Amino acid sequence: MPVKLVQSTASAYRYPLLIKQLLLTPLAIAPDQEITYQGKLRYSYRTLKERIGRLANGLSSLGVDAGQTVAMMDWDSHRYLECFFAVPMMGAVLQTVNVRLSPEQIQYTLNHAKADVLLVNSEFFPIVAQIAGGLETVKSFVFFTDEAAMPALPAPMAAEYESLLAESSVDYDFPDFDENAQATTFYTTGTTGNPKGVYFSHRQLVLHTLGCAAMLGGANRQGHIHREDVYMPITPMFHVHAWGFPYLATMLGLKQVYPGRYQPELICRLVTEEKVTFSHCVPTILHMILTHPQARDKDFSGWKILIGGSALPEAMAIAAQKKGMDLFTGYGMSETCPVLSIAHLSSSDLELPLEQQAVLRAKTGLPLPLVDLRVVDPQMQEVAHDGKSTGEVVVRTPWLTQGYLSAPEASEALWAGGYLHTADIGNINPAGYLKVTDRIKDVIKTGGEWTSSLQLEDLIGKHEAVHEVAVIGVPDDKWGERPLALVVLKPEFLDQITEHALRNYAAHAIETAGISRYGVLLQVSFVKTLVKTSVGKMNKRLMRADPEALRM
Repeated sequence: MPVKLVQSTASAYRYPLLIKQLLLTPLAIAPDQEITYQGKLRYSYRTLKERIGRLANGLSSLGVDAGQTVAMMDWDSHRYLECFFAVPMMGAVLQTVNVRLSPEQIQYTLNHAKADVLLVNSEFFPIVAQIAGGLETVKSFVFFTDEAAMPALPAPMAAEYESLLAESSVDYDFPDFDENAQATTFYTTGTTGNPKGVYFSHRQLVLHTLGCAAMLGGANRQGHIHREDVYMPITPMFHVHAWGFPYLATMLGLKQVYPGRYQPELICRLVTEEKVTFSHCVPTILHMILTHPQARDKDFSGWKILIGGSALPEAMAIAAQKKGMDLFTGYGMSETCPVLSIAHLSSSDLELPLEQQAVLRAKTGLPLPLVDLRVVDPQMQEVAHDGKSTGEVVVRTPWLTQGYLSAPEASEALWAGGYLHTADIGNINPAGYLKVTDRIKDVIKTGGEWTSSLQLEDLIGKHEAVHEVAVIGVPDDKWGERPLALVVLKPEFLDQITEHALRNYAAHAIETAGISRYGVLLQVSFVKTLVKTSVGKMNKRLMRADPEALRM
């Protein structure tokens, strides 16, 4: 049966889903709302609009046109927010550079993305000095600093950021164009080979913003976002657009607080002084905040924190709740823009003891509107929603990347069978909650069975002596692999517990929890530190390569 198309009249406005449309509501309802950088610089949304126009005109004067790429190297700042809008609104592409990659990898990503203009905070001048000679396409450098004076320049400067804006007009006629035009690109923090370029269109970013708004706005009591919230990211703006939340905060007209580089004492101060109520971060950043001396006596009541990037340990969820935080998990990955699901609790769940709430808060959650999320077997058949049957998590939704930049083979593998493959293993319970149990590459294959490293980490992490833990699989002649827990102890317990005692504790907890009998084969090794990626995730590949090198 043929599908009948609805025809619009010649004069009707065919509304494209472009990033510029996200500015309409805040400018209409909250033009005087505040945006602050570290509590030092403050301006309104009205000024934000003017600075976006000035930045677009300034970049245009440097030769930036539609389709060209403008790269940004900065910590979380008002400047980054301006780039989030001005660059794609011109029809250009914003490359958010991961400043925690090695200089060689940063050079690779800039060349691979064919960046035309590079904006750089003076903190990264040493990196630029090292790589400038190897940059193949960058024509102009725009520099800026938070210091009183500009340090020695690492390359010829086309313009200084604030001077460029001051010399440019506030009026820029941002055009309409195809909503499927590329808006952003950034590079994954993969642990093997060169980083892969991920890209997103205007349409995808707008729909992701609306999907997050619908999910968070639909929450009843817990994890709800509203126009009186105060937003501060604690996820780098170079990583998946700070999970897309600067776009959401702007669309809603929230007060926004940008902390620059993440320092626990600064974050604690900004939360108190600016009355921050909504943030997001990876567990390692939350752990850094919870264990910092300035947080010891602070009451964080009213601070809603979405946790993602890696699994939330239940022990950490309990500790955060005791500090008054409304902690809950979100799930996604670089390739998914990123948010796919959020772990909201019902009103009845909120009456449960903290320990039982933590189990739900640490789950991967319920899918956002428009998200078709499934757990499938190797034949792509969906497994039962019984909370036990496991398989790979695959997904469809309008905001997923269509592939990797200039990497057709990897793109085909990502989308095999018409669903995006996350490479995560999980299950879905009868209530629709997804629980990711491990990464396919991190699951421990012991005695012919799969043992979840995340589940073992949860149990070991509840011991009072454990500061951090990562469980990896190590080769074993009899069992194929055997779980090894790499444990960082709290300083006060360094001489109070042995590896053997913690192993016995873990073995008992594993048996009590009914985990695979092969989990009790767990070994324990005390280490000085755990290896992490540039965005704070556990780098288990490197830890597996030489666990002995980490021992205390």
